[in-house]
Amino acid sequence: MAADIPVIDAHIHLFPESELPTLAWYKPESPLAKQYSIEQYKAATEGSTPKGFIFLESDRKNDLEAGEKDGSGWEDPLKEVAWLKRIVTGQPKPGEGHTEEDASLCLAYIPWAPMPSGAAAMEKYIDLVKQEAGESWPKVRGFRYLLQDKPSGTMLTDKFIESLKVLGRKGLVFDLGVDQHNRGRAQLEEVVEMIDRAHDGVPEEERVTLIINHLCKPDLSIYNVQTSPSFIAWRTAIFTLSKCSKTYLKLSGGFSEMPESLRQRSPEDIFDAISPWLSVALAAFGASRIMFASDWPVCTVGVGEDAWHKWKKIVDRMCWMASFEDEEKRLIFGGTAVEAYGIKI
Repeated sequence: MAADIPVIDAHIHLFPESELPTLAWYKPESPLAKQYSIEQYKAATEGSTPKGFIFLESDRKNDLEAGEKDGSGWEDPLKEVAWLKRIVTGQPKPGEGHTEEDASLCLAYIPWAPMPSGAAAMEKYIDLVKQEAGESWPKVRGFRYLLQDKPSGTMLTDKFIESLKVLGRKGLVFDLGVDQHNRGRAQLEEVVEMIDRAHDGVPEEERVTLIINHLCKPDLSIYNVQTSPSFIAWRTAIFTLSKCSKTYLKLSGGFSEMPESLRQRSPEDIFDAISPWLSVALAAFGASRIMFASDWPVCTVGVGEDAWHKWKKIVDRMCWMASFEDEEKRLIFGGTAVEAYGIKI
């Protein structure tokens, strides 16, 4: 890849050691049960450190019912907003692993939001985020509520659709996290219906932008994709989703869906194994609607500290195999993210 093409990493997570107990998934034995800071991210990306990154909420504990009642169920997600404010404004607490000079690296951040709670709760919550974010509020470009492990039908409730429409009216994106590998075809079918309902009757300029995380988490252990019902269902869903207006796709999360033996192989071998999925992503969305993202530090699990560079080499190889010119590479490695999130650089 041309050396002058800047990289924007469209999906990373960060969390300070002092706030680990606020993470819903936290267990002391977890491989991610420690601080992950900008200092560590810069070390992990050394030699190719991106021009900037987009932070995604890291699944803090929350209680939707308590949040709707008195806001108490939103305390930990709002604490995460305060953490990002310290990063963006260059005001770290001792030991948090970032400096004043690192402030410019965070180009945007995507907090959690109580999407199933409906329009009134969303309006209230967004106001609280705006207050907590203070001068960093312009960097809040959207919200996420992980759907991958939620009960079927969650995203199709009237209140969830209301919340999506609120985001659209405010010019904020929704980051979509679903899991075809573990939840199957039905969850992707729900996504298509969700987008249709969220956009139905809404003027184009007020339709919510959806940014699909991690290729919808397909099963990357499949050997014969031509006859696999799972691959065929995923491919069908990806092409259908690509026809929905204002949708984008992240090239990320691949390592988590691979068998362990594949993760340990060379970037060239991994590319060969997952090229059917990457080819579908390219054919469906094109360079102008896909974006490079690492999912650091989740990408390191079962891979090692070189995971960021390994994933970038895979995406580089995809661009080379597609015979992309620099203009298309610039879109994938940053331009699409700037457009989709409305980032001002």
